[in-house]
Amino acid sequence: MVGAFVVLGARVVQVQGLAADRYAEVGESQRVAEVILPAYRGAIFDRNGHDLALTIRQSSVVANPRMVPDPMAAAAALAPVLDMEPEDVRDRLTRDQAFVYLARTVDDPVAEQVRKLGVPGVELRPEPERFLPAGALALPLLGKVGRDHTGLSGLEIQFDEALAGQPGEVVVERDRQGREIPGGVRRLDPADRGDDLVLTIDRSIQHEAERSLAAAITSSNAKGGMAIVMETATGEVLALANLVAPADGGAPVQATKNSALTDVFEPGSVNKVITISGALEDGVVAADDTMVVPDTIRVADKVFSEHDPHPPVRWSITDIMANSSNVGSIMIGRSLGKERIDHYLRSFGFGSRTGLGFPGESGGILLDPKKWSGTSIGTVPIGQGVAVTGMQMLAAYNAVANGGVYVAPSLVRATVDGEGRRRATAPAARRTVVSAGTAQQVTAMLSEVVRVGTGTEAAVEGYTVAGKTGTARKPKVGARGYEEGAYVASFAGFVPAEKPALAVIVILDEPTPIFGGVVAAPVFAQVAGYALRILKVPPPPARTPLATATGVVPEASPASARSVGEVGDGAGPTTTIAPSRPPQPTP
Repeated sequence: MVGAFVVLGARVVQVQGLAADRYAEVGESQRVAEVILPAYRGAIFDRNGHDLALTIRQSSVVANPRMVPDPMAAAAALAPVLDMEPEDVRDRLTRDQAFVYLARTVDDPVAEQVRKLGVPGVELRPEPERFLPAGALALPLLGKVGRDHTGLSGLEIQFDEALAGQPGEVVVERDRQGREIPGGVRRLDPADRGDDLVLTIDRSIQHEAERSLAAAITSSNAKGGMAIVMETATGEVLALANLVAPADGGAPVQATKNSALTDVFEPGSVNKVITISGALEDGVVAADDTMVVPDTIRVADKVFSEHDPHPPVRWSITDIMANSSNVGSIMIGRSLGKERIDHYLRSFGFGSRTGLGFPGESGGILLDPKKWSGTSIGTVPIGQGVAVTGMQMLAAYNAVANGGVYVAPSLVRATVDGEGRRRATAPAARRTVVSAGTAQQVTAMLSEVVRVGTGTEAAVEGYTVAGKTGTARKPKVGARGYEEGAYVASFAGFVPAEKPALAVIVILDEPTPIFGGVVAAPVFAQVAGYALRILKVPPPPARTPLATATGVVPEASPASARSVGEVGDGAGPTTTIAPSRPPQPTP
């Protein structure tokens, strides 16, 4: 007996003296439970304060199986309410645990039915749930949130740290059955709500962009499309639509990704604006020059041709733009040279990301001139062998609209913290890519594209529109060459041409017919016209046209035209630039 008391005494000393803290911690860990309180995620608003994404309080159905006296009866009562199989509910209610989920974030009517059942051991726990008041509007841009309330894609993941907030916790002391011990440990550390995000997007313009784009995809049997609207002076994106046509037919739906930023395409003829802008800026051509343009031209081992055959015709630079002449653009590009072409492509934003920081954004594909093939001097000036995103191309046109100043696009205007303090986003970066005079001359040419050229369907009543059509072949995936019969149609431009307020681009994937002036330009007219009304941009007063039929810009014309011989590098026919004369009939 003495020996037993000695052993017991030694054990008491060891438990209560030498290792008291450790055993106290073990006991506390068995009684004290920590429950994480998820933070309410910040809301996402459009530029006018309309909800695009917000978090609301909903109820989750939870249970303590140890406190459910009759799991069979409870499962039979709960299963039809929760739209679950009785066996599944019974399995959860018979686990040897103090906490299980039966259903996450149920609707209010379901929560009310569960409450009325009054099943012992089953209760409702409030939890946040992400909700989209405008439905799927702009979903590829906004992105999605997972079950644990963290961002999975789009702006939700890009700004996850700001939106998520800081979770809190509740610490309670419970008995073996999971019941809270009266007078036991209880501590509350509240969660901090996440910051709100105020976007540049206008919900109304976004809706119209998606509506008009969906109609065009359906009517042209296109695989999908995108449309972007940008405010000229600030670079703020007012709408960004990405839609695809379901494989099994039906109305177009939201794309699974923000293709306008993540996917690239060969721009085709919309790229000619950069070739001609660079040539004007460097003095390679003047606005009132004319060229004798044949309908074919050989570059290295390849012959390039016009879409519509024509005899050699004397065209002004404006005529080349208005008629989307491949041969004329190649002639100008060869005069400019590959190094200067590359310089202007990069200055206009090609080959690098826009700075938006959007997840998965592509910088496009732009080869170093040292790696150009013999035919690249023919392909690149007309938008082949170059890959860009829709946003990059629109930003390039916006630079022309903005008097030659490139303005980086932006999607977020500000964040607002839990105290209501608004932190504005830094102004968009700016840089001059061409002079104001060159931008004015190019604007005049682009206006002719819409007035009498390939883009007449982009006209907006009461306004002068400047823009360019594009029809480009789709490269094969994982192989050289182009897909047979597969084209991307586009139109990019800005309005009013005299004092631009908006720049818009519309791109359709494999439409029928394939021409940008037929399928994309009308969408531009619809979206731009709607946006002008919403933003209350008045039509400009009546004035002298920006450009004459011969491409002469009265405000910027040199004192006298010039004559320059032998434009080109000898790989094609010799061409002469001569002073302007009355235009020849357009083929």
